[in-house]
Amino acid sequence: MEGSPLSTYLADLDEQQLARQIKHLLARDLIPAIEFVRRPDPHDHYWAMWKLPLFEARAVEHVLTEIEACKAAHPDSLIKLIGYDRQRQTQAVSLVVYQPS
Repeated sequence: MEGSPLSTYLADLDEQQLARQIKHLLARDLIPAIEFVRRPDPHDHYWAMWKLPLFEARAVEHVLTEIEACKAAHPDSLIKLIGYDRQRQTQAVSLVVYQPS
């Protein structure tokens, strides 16, 4: 992605691949949350959270809808999906799900 503040060697996930990742996250009983940042900085580990974590999310479509809403509100930002492990009280999964052109 030329000119982007984030370089990646991985291809973007298509909607079906993303849905499978979300399904796996929910099957592991992780709490999904969405974060975004306009310009990532390697010294800043905190991104802004989109709404509250999705404590009641049980369906892939619910999480995808929130990701799309975050994209619509912040089209110039990177968007990350987090999976919180309530037992260990930490992030178990973190992946970038959207990068602006």
